[in-house]
This record gives sequence, structure tokens and C-alpha cells, in this order.
Amino acid sequence: MSFLRKKIYACAGFNTISLGSGRKEFHPKKPRPGIEHYIKEAGLGTINQIQNPEAIDEGVIGNFVAERFCKQGNLGGFFPMIHSTFQYKPCIRVEGACDSGGLALVVSLKTILADLADVVLCVGVEVQNSVKAIYGADFLAAAGWFSGERKNGHAYFFPDQFSQRAGACFERFGKEKTRAGMAQWYVNAIENARKYPKAQEFHNKNPELYATGMMSPNAKTFCEHINVFDCSKVSDGGSSMIFASEEGLKKIGVDRKDAAEVIAYAQVQDNLTTPPKDLTRLSTCAVAAERVFERAAIKASELSVFELHDCFTIAGVLAIEAAGFADYGEGADFVKDGQTKLTGAIPVNTTGGLIGYGHPTGATGVRQAVDVVNQLVDKADGCQVKIDANRPYGMLSSMGGNDKTVVAMIFRKT
Repeated sequence: MSFLRKKIYACAGFNTISLGSGRKEFHPKKPRPGIEHYIKEAGLGTINQIQNPEAIDEGVIGNFVAERFCKQGNLGGFFPMIHSTFQYKPCIRVEGACDSGGLALVVSLKTILADLADVVLCVGVEVQNSVKAIYGADFLAAAGWFSGERKNGHAYFFPDQFSQRAGACFERFGKEKTRAGMAQWYVNAIENARKYPKAQEFHNKNPELYATGMMSPNAKTFCEHINVFDCSKVSDGGSSMIFASEEGLKKIGVDRKDAAEVIAYAQVQDNLTTPPKDLTRLSTCAVAAERVFERAAIKASELSVFELHDCFTIAGVLAIEAAGFADYGEGADFVKDGQTKLTGAIPVNTTGGLIGYGHPTGATGVRQAVDVVNQLVDKADGCQVKIDANRPYGMLSSMGGNDKTVVAMIFRKT
């Protein structure tokens, strides 16, 4: 029996450029687009791929913390700006830290499953280059337990959280082994981003990526166990896609071959007030993966492509283990051996992931879905990987906070 009570499809995905340091057009002292620009650009990028945009019933916008970065709330009010026929249609903004986009995907699905809509436009958006990095780090600390952890936390709160994870892995599995896997993760991210013109690291010409990834951390200026290249980017951008029922696809004139079917999802929440039980595991990501595979009735080995939340290189390594592609403690070797490259056993983060494409936090979960679906419908251009007919599935795992809020979702090529 199918996990979902009726068929739902995803189509017409669109990503904006991920704007920030590294992009040639980015200048920190020059005016840049606001959050409403990215909502409109992403939305139009999707509806320009369909017929009859008036058939879109509702909107969902994923965003983390626009109130701090942009002094802007009430983001649903920008939905009618995308297209004139959206005037007076419902739109809701959802938030779940860096998993805000992932939660927007889930809300879109639930709206269709509840028979309240046939077509939902799902948008994720964030603008973060509006303040200095040190202030942004404080804003982003709201993804954790702010009143209980922030006061005594590191100035760079979340980098330090994952620096501690890296340090724990160094101690348990060996520093040389773990560090090599993290450095190779950085190499893969930049190499993939170079194939995707919208990626923040698309212009990166560094010929010594592995050596850069292996640079020693400086605890006096940043964190003890990670360097700045282990971190995802401070990014501005948006992503969008459409979820539709079978009837909805007909209404917007999209052929099933141009859409991917949603097979299952898992939404998992851990207690924000409790520290991780084991810094060397992403336990909540593991629960989400286990549930979504069970609901989809498939195994990890049946995936042809995987998008995961590499907010830091160590998070990428641990997420590979959480999804079941490598045994506990073996994720670093799996990555170092090239198994997550575009030509590897499981191609991961084909447009660069959070480290290569960028991490406009509220958009990231939606961007992951866009990239998985584009792969399954053979529209990934220079990043396209082989979708095996015997493995017609793609998956995303989107994480918020320090492994606290997780959405995993599996799609199937039609």
C-alpha cells in the first residue's frame, strides 16, 4: 500500500543564482536585491514553465529569519506579487531553521493530500548578506536553543557546534582519516558547483582544492576543528517548484514525463533543549532516513541521486552514514574513495550542495527538491547523472539546527 493516499507530482523547479562572496557580480558595498525580488524571481521561474498559472491554488513560502536579516515579516503578502491571478489566494509562510524549505515541501504536500488544493507553488527564500558575518552568526543561532545555549556559546555559534562534532570524530575515528574525508567533501562540492552557472562557487578557479580543504583551523580567529572552507556559504537566493495532483498536472498542462512522483516523506523533530547524545552521529537524520525508506518500500541502494544538508563538511560525512550508505565511522573513507562524486556509487549534491551552490537557509530544502527532480526528469544540464532504470529514485534530506528538525523525501522518475 502506498504511503500517500493519492499520487502527487513535483515539477517546474527553478533556482535563482546563489548570491554572495565568490560570485563575480557580488559586491558587499553595493545595493543588492531584496527578499521580495527573490520570491518573485523564483516564482516566475517556475510558472514560466507551465500553462495556466491561474490554476495554482495556493502558495507556501519557506523562510528562516527574514525578520532579523531583512526586518521583514508577513512574507505571504508577497505571493500575489508573483502573478496577478494570485491576488486573494491563500499563502502561508513556514519556518524550521535551516529546514524551513524542507517544511515548506511538506506543507505543500499536506495541502494537496487534504484535498484543499490541486496545485501548490512552493517557494523558499533567504537574504543573509545584509549584515556582517559575526552578526549573522548571532541571528542564525536562533536555530538552536537561544535562551539556553547562546549566552555561553561560541561567537560563531553553529560553526562551533559542528566543529565539536568534527573534534569528536577526530578522537573516535582518527583525525587524519576524518580530515581527509572532510577535505574531499569540499573538493566534490566545488567541482560540482563549477558545472552549475547559478552556484555561488561557480567562479571558483582554485587549482588546489584538496590542499585548501586540508588547511589547519585557527581557533584564535574561528573554530578549533574546522576551517572556513568547511562551512556553507552566506547566501541570498530563492528556489521554487510546483506540487500537483494528477488532476493538477492536467490543469497546468504538464506531462507526467516532465514531473517526478513523490513516493514518501518523513518529518522528524528532536528536542531543541537537549544536547546531542553522540556528537559522532546525526541521529535525527538517521531516524528520518529509516522512516522514509520504510514508507517508500525501498533501500538506500535503490537511489540514483541524493541531496543532503552539508552545512559543514563534517555534516556531509555524517549524513552519508545516517542515510545508510556507509557504516558508522566509515563515511569519511566512503567520501575519500570517490563514492559520492557524480560518477560514484551515489551521486550527492550535484550542483554543489550548501558548500558549493550556497545556503540561502529558507530556500535550501526547496533547492534540494528542485535538483533531485531535475535529475529525474533529465533537465539537470551539465550536472546530469545517469538515472538507472533499476534505480529510478532520488532523495533529499534537509536538516534544521544541530540535527533537530529533519525532512527526508523520496521521488521517483515517472
